[in-house]
This record gives sequence, structure tokens and C-alpha cells, in this order.
Amino acid sequence: MSASALHTNVLDALGSRIVSGDLAAGQVLTLDSVDTEYDVSRSVSREAVRVLESMGMLASRRRVGVTVLPREGWNVFDPRLIRWRLDSDDRAAQLLSLSELRSGFEPVAAALAAERATPEQIAVLARAATDMAVLGHAGDLEAFLEADVLFHRTLLEASGNEMLRSLGDVVAEVLAGRTHHHLMPTEPKAEAIDLHEAVSRAVRNGDASAARTAMQAIIDEATEAQREALKDD
Repeated sequence: MSASALHTNVLDALGSRIVSGDLAAGQVLTLDSVDTEYDVSRSVSREAVRVLESMGMLASRRRVGVTVLPREGWNVFDPRLIRWRLDSDDRAAQLLSLSELRSGFEPVAAALAAERATPEQIAVLARAATDMAVLGHAGDLEAFLEADVLFHRTLLEASGNEMLRSLGDVVAEVLAGRTHHHLMPTEPKAEAIDLHEAVSRAVRNGDASAARTAMQAIIDEATEAQREALKDD
């Protein structure tokens, strides 16, 4: 296995254990213990710890070791942390938090896109919405996910706001999490697909109000679908 794959495996393992509480806040690790437990070199352990430090999940101190930090200081916007939380028992709370966040920025991004989108971005949105309709009807959820992610990334980019654009990975993890944790119907709802088409059409027509309203409806529909799926989980 390559060093890169080993690093990813150790990073995912440690991150998931911290998120689940298996490694609790205040618990102290050593690089020696990480080397031994995961049977990796010191360089792999050190790099995994460095990344988790950058995410606010670990802190290294001389003569103390590597300490697990409380969740209040975690970088909750990091896509890796979002993925680990979606893989844990914290899934429902993470999805609710993300839905509330999306309500705060995606309708705004849609309205801005109606004012600022380039012809190329408008074309990508239209094509992605069409692909979602075809793939959704075919029940190809992985390909549907790719089109859905492309739609939302493009919309955030079309807003012309660099900070909104940077949230593309956050939205992508939400969408992927819904699919991979079976929180999507086997055939995506026609209502959801129609709403993506409505956003695309509003952006093309330069109708900021309609784009904002349709995007909020997408988030509301997804939140309700998640709630129903989690109820049966």
C-alpha cells in the first residue's frame, strides 16, 4: 500500500474515533502508540496527526503527547470532518446543522447567480438539471449524485462570490452523505428534479427572486426527505 493510502487510512481511522467519542476529549496519544496500532511508519503517523491538528481535533505538546481536543474547537467546515460525522451516530445532528447552514447561503447564491452567471455556467446548470432528470428516472443514484454535485458547485461558482464558492465541498459532502447512507429514495422525487430545473431557468432568465425561492424549496424538500428517512433508519 502506498504511503498516501496509509496516511488516508490512519487519518480516517483516528478522525472517526475522535468523532465517535472512542477517543474522548482530553485523552492523550503518543506517536509510538499510533505507529504500533496501525502498523505504519513515524512519518505516516506524524502527518495524520498534523492534519488533525490543523482541523482543531488534536494538539501536540512537549512532554505531554498528542491530546484530543473538545469538539467546540473543531473546524466543522472541513469536508473530511463532515464525512466522519455523517458516518457516525451523530449523522442526524450533522444533517440538520448542514441543512440550516445551506438555507443561509444557497438561496443567496442562487439569487446572485441570476445576476452574475456566465453563459457557460448557465449551460452547465441546464445540462446538469437535464442529466438529473434522466439519471433519476433510470435509478442511477451514483451518476445522479455526480450531476447534482456539479449543479450545486456551478451555482455557487456562478454567484461570483469567492466565499460562497468555497462552500462547494461542504455541499458535495452533504449530497454524497445522503446517497451513501441511503437517505435518498431509490428514484429521486420528480418534485426535487423539477425544482433544480426551476433554479436553472430562473438563473437563465436573470430572475433573482425566483432563483432564491426555488433553491430554498430544494433545501426544504431535501430536509423533509432526510427527516423521513432517518425516522425509518
